[in-house]
Amino acid sequence: MPEFTETSGSSPTAPRAPAAHSQTLSRGIRVLEILAETDKPMSIVELAAALDVHRSIAYRILRTLEDHGLVVRDPAGLVRLGARLAALARGVSRDLQAAALPVLTRIANELGMTAFVAVLDQGKVVTLVSIEPRQAHATVAQQPGTRHPLQMGAPGIAIQSGLGAAQWAALGHPENRRSEAGEVAALGYASSHNEVIPGLSSIAVPLIVPGESPASLAVVYISSLHSPADIGAVLTAAARTIVAELS
Repeated sequence: MPEFTETSGSSPTAPRAPAAHSQTLSRGIRVLEILAETDKPMSIVELAAALDVHRSIAYRILRTLEDHGLVVRDPAGLVRLGARLAALARGVSRDLQAAALPVLTRIANELGMTAFVAVLDQGKVVTLVSIEPRQAHATVAQQPGTRHPLQMGAPGIAIQSGLGAAQWAALGHPENRRSEAGEVAALGYASSHNEVIPGLSSIAVPLIVPGESPASLAVVYISSLHSPADIGAVLTAAARTIVAELS
C-alpha cells in the first residue's frame, strides 16, 4: 500500500510522514458508537445527520457493516447493532470478564441488584459485563457497552479515586474531578443517586487490576433494605476476590 512504501532515493534517516487515517473506517466506527449510545433504532436519515454526511454515504457504510453482521435493519428500515458485536466483545478484557462473572452473579443474587464491572474508556465509563439477579421484584438493566461521562455516577467516582496524578492529567480535565473521589479511601465506597438514570442509586468500589484499564465494581438499584455501608463492604470483598483471581 502507498503509505508503507519508501520513495526510491530517499534518505533512510528521513522522517516518515504519518499515515493518513481512513475516513471511511472512522465513519463506520462512529456509526457503531452512535448506535451504542442511543436506546432506540435509528433511520438512515438520522444516522446521516449524526455523521454529517450525505444519505448515500451513510447507506454505503451501513451496507458494509451489515455484511459483517455489526448492524441489522428491521422491516421498517431502522438500524440497530447486530449480534456479531457481542461475539467481538467477548474478547475485550477476556480474563477480567471471566474472573468477574461468578462474583457478579453471587453479588446480584445476594443483594437483589444488578451488578456490573465498568471500565474507563476515552474519558467515559463503559459497562464491560453485568449480571441481573435471578429473583427480584424489579431489576435494572445495565447493558454491556452502556456509556456515560466519568464525572457522573458512583462507578465514575470510584474509578476517579483509583487514578494516579499522571492518569488524571492525561484525561485533560483536571477541574472536573469529583470531590467525592477523595473520600472513597476513607469511606470504602462511592455512592450516587439520581445521576446517570433518574430514580436509581448506585454503589461502587475501585477495581484495580494490573494490565487492565481503570475499573470499578458496582451495583445499581431502585431501592434496598441493605445500607450503603453494607453494600460497599460486599463490593470491596468481591473486588479483592477478582484481583486475587487475576494475580
